[in-house]
Amino acid sequence: MFVSCDGSARPEFKGFTLLMPAVSVGNVGQLAVDLIISTLGMTKVGYFYTDCLVPMVGNNPYATTEENATELCINAEVYAMPSKELVVLQIRSPFIKNKYRHFCHSLLSWVKSCSFAKVVLLSSSHAYQRNDHQLHTTSLRYLLSPDVEKTVRELMQRLNWRELEKVAAFPEVNDDEKVLHIPGGGITKMLFTESCSEGIQMVVLLKFCSEGDNIPDALVLADYLNEWLQVVTNQSGNSPTNSSKWKTPSSWKLLFGSGLPPALF
Repeated sequence: MFVSCDGSARPEFKGFTLLMPAVSVGNVGQLAVDLIISTLGMTKVGYFYTDCLVPMVGNNPYATTEENATELCINAEVYAMPSKELVVLQIRSPFIKNKYRHFCHSLLSWVKSCSFAKVVLLSSSHAYQRNDHQLHTTSLRYLLSPDVEKTVRELMQRLNWRELEKVAAFPEVNDDEKVLHIPGGGITKMLFTESCSEGIQMVVLLKFCSEGDNIPDALVLADYLNEWLQVVTNQSGNSPTNSSKWKTPSSWKLLFGSGLPPALF
């Protein structure tokens, strides 16, 4: 359920694009969303109130001054930039066991009530579970729901993007039956499948990766998104080709904890 920051009526999101991460391997989607919110300087407009996520509270992850550093953040917050018709739902904590489906239903109900034009889900999948073909190609993939294919697929093909391959449901037993397989993808498969059945326009962008320092993966995924949507452009109106355009949030300074105490040396 969406709750406005100031308690007023729900903002008008009709025709906007909803961007959100899946809580997946390496937290790549969440890190990429951090980059977008920080770079665009998006305004927080509300919260997504749910009992499906582990409760958490912290300081403002996008603090720019001492004054706004003390603002609080919680597990699911909504940011908006009307000039780009973009809304971002940032998720900061893992899901509670057996609450995945309930969250998907609540989210898609909100998507419908707001009349979002499309939903873009940033996700990731275990690199070590790639097949031979995937090992020899790019680490980036996309998925399109049937309702968005007619408007997006041609552009994806012009960009030479690769759609996520389906795999055999029963390898070496029956290779004819193919299924979607996203190991480490969290709610990605469930949310995508539900969106397809509900007639919601959804695009999934994902990267194969491993756990560790996933900042480079987040930068690559953010570039991948920007190549299509061009949320960040240079003065000529074109999408920059390198990752230097992204502004890392102040909270990333402690992404791996504080430094070693000088007293140790």
